[in-house]
Amino acid sequence: MLVPTLIAIGTFVLGLVLGALGGVYYLKNKMQNMQMSDKEIQSMARSMGMNLNQKQLMQVSKRMQSANNNKSSKKKK
Repeated sequence: MLVPTLIAIGTFVLGLVLGALGGVYYLKNKMQNMQMSDKEIQSMARSMGMNLNQKQLMQVSKRMQSANNNKSSKKKK
């Protein structure tokens, strides 16, 4: 009676751990491939209390693109 209960609990815990690790892996890959438009960047900055002018917006866009390019080039190696 005790052994099936322990097996069930162990299986449940293992499923939780593997599910969490799978979720982290999936989200990490999605975040690396994410690209944002200028409107999305502007709205995100406004939600943080910042108002970006056009020059700042272009700088943020370039930084995001270079960060994505660096991550993808490291992945290929």
